[in-house]
Amino acid sequence: MEKDLRIDKWLWAVRVFKTRSLASDACRAGKVKIKDQAVKPSRTIMVDDIISVSMPPVMRKIKVIALLQTRVSAKLVSNFMEDLTPLEEYKKIELLKDHRFMQRDRGTGRPTKKERRDIESLEF
Repeated sequence: MEKDLRIDKWLWAVRVFKTRSLASDACRAGKVKIKDQAVKPSRTIMVDDIISVSMPPVMRKIKVIALLQTRVSAKLVSNFMEDLTPLEEYKKIELLKDHRFMQRDRGTGRPTKKERRDIESLEF
């Protein structure tokens, strides 16, 4: 375990992002924040930092429990981070999955009465 660790490397190691370059790009784009302040990829993190990551439509909050240099298996991630994201954020993903299922392709004609009712029931 290291003393100084970059935030982009830690986010990649605990599997928040699939690649380290995606983590770096998210930091540069201002989607990663600590204490409501956007951080650069080179920002060092410490234990007990709370990181906010915007991954539309979800805003994840993650607490750093321990630091690590290398990527770990999904089973071990809970030893290094605590997910503080409210359940409502994850429910947004489920709603979007249902909504995308009901999305109609262009050129398929008008929806039937049943399809229209289903589409209207999904609107917020």
